[in-house]
Amino acid sequence: MDKVKLYKSTKEPEIYHYFNANKEKLWMYRHKYYDATGKRKEKKKSGFKTEKAALKALLEVKAATLRGETKHIENENLTINNYVDLWFEKNCKKKKWSDNSVLIREKAIRLHFKPLLGRYKLQSLDDVIYQENFIDVLAKQYKPSTVHQAHNVFKTIINAAIKERILLHNPLVDIVLPANSKRDETGKKQENYLTPVELVTFLNDAKKNENITNYTFLLTIAYTGMRCGEACGLQWKNINFKENTITIERSRDYGGTHTPKTLNSYRTILVEEAVMKQLETYKKWCKQKLLSYGLKLMDEDEYENDDTFVFISHLSGEPIAPNNTAKIMYKIIQRTRLPKITLHGLRHTHCTILLNRGLNVKVIAERLGNTPKMIYEIYGHVLKEMEEASVAAFSQSLNEIGAKSGASS
Repeated sequence: MDKVKLYKSTKEPEIYHYFNANKEKLWMYRHKYYDATGKRKEKKKSGFKTEKAALKALLEVKAATLRGETKHIENENLTINNYVDLWFEKNCKKKKWSDNSVLIREKAIRLHFKPLLGRYKLQSLDDVIYQENFIDVLAKQYKPSTVHQAHNVFKTIINAAIKERILLHNPLVDIVLPANSKRDETGKKQENYLTPVELVTFLNDAKKNENITNYTFLLTIAYTGMRCGEACGLQWKNINFKENTITIERSRDYGGTHTPKTLNSYRTILVEEAVMKQLETYKKWCKQKLLSYGLKLMDEDEYENDDTFVFISHLSGEPIAPNNTAKIMYKIIQRTRLPKITLHGLRHTHCTILLNRGLNVKVIAERLGNTPKMIYEIYGHVLKEMEEASVAAFSQSLNEIGAKSGASS
């Protein structure tokens, strides 16, 4: 606002009126306060048509400062465009994300957040703006899984703004996302996991019809629940045959080798003896394959330094390409007529089987490189079914011994 003469209100010392270039009488407030660090600051806003409107706005600001919401006040004009830059830069400096996560978030900011939402003020964003200008627009251009991924990243941004007290509440309520689940011919939702019986059928087919690399790769994922990128990133030094353990400390995808997805992803897990025996058999095959290309694995006493990747192509001896794994899954599903699942579905299968066996959620989370919260969010439907089954089992146990307790009339 250009310099104009201010006239103090007789009702409130921080309210003023002034005249704009068109000689129109307008109102403003100027509120002085101390921020969280004790620094003296001033919040002002002009353009109110009435003294009453300016006074109402001033009282809201005063109430906010008394509640300690000074960051909310100071960032009133912060745009989404500016905040996502600050958020991205701050987290990159802290090195909280894997290289792959950095690429995903940078792409989402560049292609989705800035073009569609960047012009809006962060504090003015509401569910209607977000639904109509972001979710609905993306849904017309991308498959549902991409829309869900972008939404999840933006939720993380909003949560960060709430944590910093720039936002006081989550504006993304009642958001309708495009359906992300496949359905069979009867319209029933297809879950991305197999039952124990189906998993046995799947692995038997892989053993019979796939090459040794493909079979060992699928067996390892099914019995450990590790992510595809984690399995592709395994090196022989990560396999401890004496302790029957596998250590996950890197991930590999089409973009190269990266750090694991999160800090929780760094882990050492105990592995079924049958899987370790298969890995021993596979290692002997790898030695012969690599020798045919003039390469070699280190001796047993030097395995801690062996950075050769575990899973190699049966054709070239090079580390397998992660993007080719979908073809393996497709072939097995076609042969066995099992429910359609993705490779990541083997991870879901591993977790679902453990949950149904009643294992502790914290133990499962540590094995999968997740947090218990993520297990509850992703596998909540399984836990709900378990709860219902436990209620029925309890009642059945009492009925079997002739219990007659219950509601009285």
